[in-house]
Amino acid sequence: MIKAGIIGATGYAGGELVRILLGHKDVEIAWMASKSYAGQKYSSIYENVYQLIDLDCIADDLPELAKTTDVIFTATPQGYLGSILTEDILKECKVIDLSADYRITDVEVYEQWYGIKHGSPELIKQAAYGLPEIHREEIKGKQLIANPGCYPTCSTLSIYPAVKAGIIDPNTIIIDAKSGTSGAGRGAKTQNLYCEVNENMKAYGVATHRHTPEIEEQLSRAAGEPVMINFTPHLAPMNRGILATSYAKLTAKVTKEEIRKVYEDCYKDEYFVRVLPEGHCPQTRWVEGSNFVDVNFELDTRTGRLIMMGAMDNLVKGAAGQAVQNMNILFDLPENEGLKFVPVFP
Repeated sequence: MIKAGIIGATGYAGGELVRILLGHKDVEIAWMASKSYAGQKYSSIYENVYQLIDLDCIADDLPELAKTTDVIFTATPQGYLGSILTEDILKECKVIDLSADYRITDVEVYEQWYGIKHGSPELIKQAAYGLPEIHREEIKGKQLIANPGCYPTCSTLSIYPAVKAGIIDPNTIIIDAKSGTSGAGRGAKTQNLYCEVNENMKAYGVATHRHTPEIEEQLSRAAGEPVMINFTPHLAPMNRGILATSYAKLTAKVTKEEIRKVYEDCYKDEYFVRVLPEGHCPQTRWVEGSNFVDVNFELDTRTGRLIMMGAMDNLVKGAAGQAVQNMNILFDLPENEGLKFVPVFP
């Protein structure tokens, strides 16, 4: 059995990790760490796991905890892992980080967008960007995985085939994305109160959202040249889900059939990416609670643009599910082990 530990187990992503790992036949949760709830029984915080797990939350002493596990998931705020991770810790166990600390390869870009000093920039080159559908071979054998952000996962997977095939101009990409409130975390914030969110939609982080450089880096790798995009996220009055609709100028005359072949060829062997039939737009309700990403496109011949769409659960494929998918790769397990659950509806 793989012994796993979770730091930040009482946040939404951490709670989702516990839920998923409890159903994984090859994993034993060895401990769960939480700065806010140390000493409390985990099932008293998340009663959905009552009588399913009998562990107390412990303090997050990463150097010592690393000696007791095969893999540690860190579902922690930006800057936490970067400030304490060392080579010695990585010699003890594998680390899958759900924060942004190792996602961006240029430390100056990270520090500019996140407004914090990186504590271990020398380790960035050791990390693999954990988007398996694109970087599977880079992930294998690594000790440190930078689990992608939720918006970047949905946006990149819905746009990537078109950029890779060169059928759109990547520097004309505009991404309009919506997320449920769980994406903002479990901390108490006035703007996330029920009365603030219910019956309301709003844009935020306009032209400044910190997932922008992460998306740009991934699309730049696909395009083979620097890419600059417009990315605008919106808060939607729902618990879970991301819907990303992106627009870009075509580089040549192409047919729907040609574009569909590009998408289907790209994802034909990918269990978790579902290219929908023509005319079907991705919807968050059909992916909720699952590790699937539904993608599709529409060709707008009138404007000469391609419209690319994606939907997924921000806590599963956008966080915990993708982290487990990465763990499966690291330990040479079937990639969908523990993740084959059907989306929840209604």
